[in-house]
Amino acid sequence: MRPLEKAVCIVLTLFITPAAAMGGPEQWRDPPLSSVTITVLYDNNPFVPGLRREWGFSALVESEGRSILFDTGGDGKTLLHNMKKLGKDPGAVGTVVISHGHGDHTGGLDSIVEVATRPRVFLPGSLPQGYSEALRVRGADVARVSGPTRILAGVYSTGEMGEIIPEQALILSTKPGLVVITGCAHPGIVSMVRRAKALLKRKVFLVMGGFHLLSSSPGRIESVVEDFRQMGVQKVAPCHCTGDEARRLFEHAYLGDFIRAGVGRAIEIR
Repeated sequence: MRPLEKAVCIVLTLFITPAAAMGGPEQWRDPPLSSVTITVLYDNNPFVPGLRREWGFSALVESEGRSILFDTGGDGKTLLHNMKKLGKDPGAVGTVVISHGHGDHTGGLDSIVEVATRPRVFLPGSLPQGYSEALRVRGADVARVSGPTRILAGVYSTGEMGEIIPEQALILSTKPGLVVITGCAHPGIVSMVRRAKALLKRKVFLVMGGFHLLSSSPGRIESVVEDFRQMGVQKVAPCHCTGDEARRLFEHAYLGDFIRAGVGRAIEIR
């Protein structure tokens, strides 16, 4: 049993920074990030030969000297193997954001906390308190996220959305517009993008990650594509739980603005 699983029953008082302490969206006046590189470290879709492909998702955001890990995939060995192959230093990760509590997004968290230097971990507030305590004991600084949250300058969370499987998405404010990264989009990919756009009041440049359309009908997928168009989403890079049919329909609709995503894919935004 993993340390995080053992700690689920532990309830202790610890220091947690609430979203309210970071100011609300009306106070978010950060300038756009000057340059951003997003690298898919863990995914079930192939892209770069020689990397391990497993069910799950993790992406590394590098910007202005900061390394932010969004989700950690399903297995620490696979995550660290792929990072090494890609020349990414896990010890340089200063911030980790977990979209939701499913194992294919949290499985590598122990491994990252072990090698990083006191990383700040942003957990969905609905996760059991034991997760926070286990991470704190291992040297992490933990923040539990409920509402929209400023994580770093130019980097935000939508806050938890949905009731059955609460989930947060990562928002990057870049020069060409917002980048929205989702783990699985259980609350609905359209709803999550709409919230990001409403919070920052900027156009959406790119949406990437899991869109949770694997079992959806073509009609449902086409409706999502149309919603993206109406919201003005410029580029898409769906992967993980999006499904092959949804990826095909997005590619057909977006043509040159469709980015094929898979493990090892790096996207530079300037």
